[in-house]
Amino acid sequence: MALLQTPLYSACLKQKARMTEFAGWSMPVQFGGIKQEHQAVRDRAGMFDISHMGKFELRGPGVIAALQRLVPSNLDRLTQGQAQYTVLLNAEGGIIDDLIVYLKSPRAGSGASDAETVALIVNAATTDKDKTWLLDHLAGSGIELVDESRDRALISLQGPAAAALLQPHTVHDLASLGRFAHRDTALLGQLAWLARTGYTGEDGFEIMTDPATALALWQTLAEAGVAPCGLGARDTLRLEAAMALYGQDIDDTTSPLEAGLGWLVHLDEKGDFIGRSLLEAQKTQGVSRRLVGLAMAGRHIARHGYPVLHQGDRVGIVTSGTLAPTLNIPIALAYVAAPLAKVGQSLEVGVRGEPQAATVVKRPFYRAK
Repeated sequence: MALLQTPLYSACLKQKARMTEFAGWSMPVQFGGIKQEHQAVRDRAGMFDISHMGKFELRGPGVIAALQRLVPSNLDRLTQGQAQYTVLLNAEGGIIDDLIVYLKSPRAGSGASDAETVALIVNAATTDKDKTWLLDHLAGSGIELVDESRDRALISLQGPAAAALLQPHTVHDLASLGRFAHRDTALLGQLAWLARTGYTGEDGFEIMTDPATALALWQTLAEAGVAPCGLGARDTLRLEAAMALYGQDIDDTTSPLEAGLGWLVHLDEKGDFIGRSLLEAQKTQGVSRRLVGLAMAGRHIARHGYPVLHQGDRVGIVTSGTLAPTLNIPIALAYVAAPLAKVGQSLEVGVRGEPQAATVVKRPFYRAK
């Protein structure tokens, strides 16, 4: 089967991107080099083609109320223009996907019509799975799911200079758009939607628009000196910020309490939802394992799947690891037995059969100034 191509595919090829297959799409893994792209985001700004991600819009009566039954977070907190990072859960409390819920309309009962509009941005590899799950659980509700995954382009502009670089091209004051806020706007004279969200640990924006406008924006930003960045730098940036990658750090077998996402679980604020009983049990009894940050003592890199050891015994497994470009040390995320998850705990990682010293450290590894 031929790989899918984003609206920015040709532009990336012209910029000499090295392409790779990802979730059925042909995506740039790097342009000038992962380290250079990583540092461009940390120092100034970089732009990512993330058009491969799933883009849904839910429209109809009581969308928020319906979603409340599918996530552990209290979506009743949201007002128009706000967003919530959360997770879809299965009956065992495992994570079907992590996603962001954006409320685009006034809440029902606020003087507007009873219809609500909510945007969901989901992972590319789980788009079909998520769509099926949502349709199954929204059946009969009168809520329409519009799948814009292949019709709309999505650009992520990230870095401390992101707002200054984007501001000349939109009519709205970006300083008034807070973290996890979003809005419809005019961008390069065309309709677009932007959110102050991202996956790098830096300030930035995710911009969804039609393919032609996205291509014009990509070229305009490139002319302003914004570095095009690929999946490689996206991964090192998110790992320094200790942001979970679905399919590696979290999946259908991990609960949000195990994964250090307890701040998404609002048991005291909402009623029943899928997976609640398991999370209540874990809250009461504790979890057997926890996701932790590891700093390696030497230069050996702890890779995905490497065993974590304590006094010669296997006590966990590495889920993500890299040599952090900003910190210049090897870092990793790993699940370890809960009693060994305290910051400062000495552990080892089996690197090609040899134990290498590591220490549990506070997350995130990097925090933007």
